[in-house]
Amino acid sequence: MTVQVTVLSGKGGTGKTTVTASLATFFKHAVFADCDVDASNLHLLLKPEVREKKPYFGLKFPLVDESLCVACGACETHCRFGAIIVGEQAAIDPTACEACGVCVEVCPVGAITLVDRPCGEVYISETAYGPMVHARLDPGVGTAGKLVTMVREEAMKVAGKDGLVLIDGPPGIGCPVIASLAGTDIALLVIEPTISGYSDFKRVLNVARRFKAKPCVCINKHDLNEPYSKMIESYCSESGVPVIGKIPYDRKIFDCLSQGRIPVSCAGEGISGLYRQMYDNLSKLIDQVRSENQ
Repeated sequence: MTVQVTVLSGKGGTGKTTVTASLATFFKHAVFADCDVDASNLHLLLKPEVREKKPYFGLKFPLVDESLCVACGACETHCRFGAIIVGEQAAIDPTACEACGVCVEVCPVGAITLVDRPCGEVYISETAYGPMVHARLDPGVGTAGKLVTMVREEAMKVAGKDGLVLIDGPPGIGCPVIASLAGTDIALLVIEPTISGYSDFKRVLNVARRFKAKPCVCINKHDLNEPYSKMIESYCSESGVPVIGKIPYDRKIFDCLSQGRIPVSCAGEGISGLYRQMYDNLSKLIDQVRSENQ
């Protein structure tokens, strides 16, 4: 079976992408997927070379047939988003249009129809560590969840049978998170030891459990707030969630990131060893998932 591991965080800025990229350096036969399509960052560290592009059609958008339009103004009157201006012909502003279709319904002469329009792209690329699937979503297009699903589907095709897909998921618990998590086998939750980090971790843990993903935890910058780190470890112990990694707050990590480099490759053996240990612990969970599904 192909195992899917999704790296998540209850909030942004916890170091999720850094953890994903660092783990990617250890896997020998994995496919990497960046499902944070609204604000993707994994490509900044893995530096993929695009091999193939596929258009993404998220919504059907209205198109005016000028030969039929009688400029009656019904579409402009009923458009609650102010996306239509009627002069000699009806003109639709694509940046304001929400593709609700009301203009199609109210047009008395059938001059407006809904048609497919590309609103992003999916990229199948190569990195120094293996294949990567990532995407670009056009600004203002509210269908991130559907694009995440497409990214995952393409990654599974590349991985084939008995492969591994390592997914850099979006932050929070919204629709893109659900799309990146549903059907995955392991959820690696990256937490920072702060009030908001701890609170949001518990929310995303509940989501992971709802979708029956096996949860595990990495505490990032664990030494910034030891009381909260201990609180997180205690909560995980009581909840049966393994803590598979603890990464310290280290200036060398940020120096690497500012240069667009993965910390494993330039932050020293101590930091690299901690990520290696996390990889070893995650590999055991992956083997466990495979044995349970044989």
